Amino acid sequence: MSIRCAGRRLGLKHIQPRGSIGPRLFSSSISRFQDGKPAAAAEERTTHFGFQNVAESLKESKVRDVFNSVAKNYDTMNDAMSFGIHRLWKDQFVQQLNPGKKSIFSEPMTILDLAGGTGDIAFRMLDHARTVNGDPETRVKVVDINEEMLREGMKRAHSLGYRTEGEDAPISFLVQNGETLEAIPDNSIDLLTIAFGIRNFTDKEKALATAYRVLKKGGVFACLEFSKVNNFVLDQIYQRYSFSVIPMMGQLIAGDRDSYQYLVESIVKFPSQKDFARMIQDAGFQLAGKGWQDLTFGVAAIHTGVKL
Repeated sequence: MSIRCAGRRLGLKHIQPRGSIGPRLFSSSISRFQDGKPAAAAEERTTHFGFQNVAESLKESKVRDVFNSVAKNYDTMNDAMSFGIHRLWKDQFVQQLNPGKKSIFSEPMTILDLAGGTGDIAFRMLDHARTVNGDPETRVKVVDINEEMLREGMKRAHSLGYRTEGEDAPISFLVQNGETLEAIPDNSIDLLTIAFGIRNFTDKEKALATAYRVLKKGGVFACLEFSKVNNFVLDQIYQRYSFSVIPMMGQLIAGDRDSYQYLVESIVKFPSQKDFARMIQDAGFQLAGKGWQDLTFGVAAIHTGVKL
């Protein structure tokens, strides 16, 4: 499926760090925290952190701690946990979106890869735009709240020969809260992607509303996320594997069982395909068909919506 996004040249001001990978936006993004502790509140709302119930003001820091811990081994663990299948899912995700300008008369795309961390999706987007659509001008901005993950992404960018500084850099990295995207102007993005990230957000509805805000008219929201297996027998096998094997892998490969215990619990807590599609629609997006496509019997799913 080729998705043609409405486009005009982006006027987004490039935000570049001095001696770091992104502006220190944490102070505004999570101003509720002082030395890692939430400000006092009369009535604290709660949310889930895996199977735990925690104060909403604590989840963001807990998720950040998880990804600080797993950043250096993140890609290795993805290969081990999925037997490399995640690469096929990501390839299909990018191929269906078909990023890049489609003719000499169209403008390059501006892509925002949210919770993009180590750049797995971003590098695929750039490669597809260049090799399939002959477009070296499309730009990808990788946004993540976790600086350690972005550092890994920047290392990969440099190893692949990509520039990350300057207005015309093909890829740039920005530390930013994905629920607010305060540094991203309204109606400035052609394609917003998020892969295996939205289930970790505290307020998913707010994140979807923000995605709608920053996309141009005709822009596409696309999400690749773990989902609900649609076969009872396979689901039983999958759950057994997830809870018995993956945390053990985390301990053996990354020296961190708890973070991977959280990650498998977060998959269980994520809404079903139908429920998440409804959330996307409620944010204002137009769905194509039922709104999602299952991958590997529903272990993962691709969700898309268009801003009309």
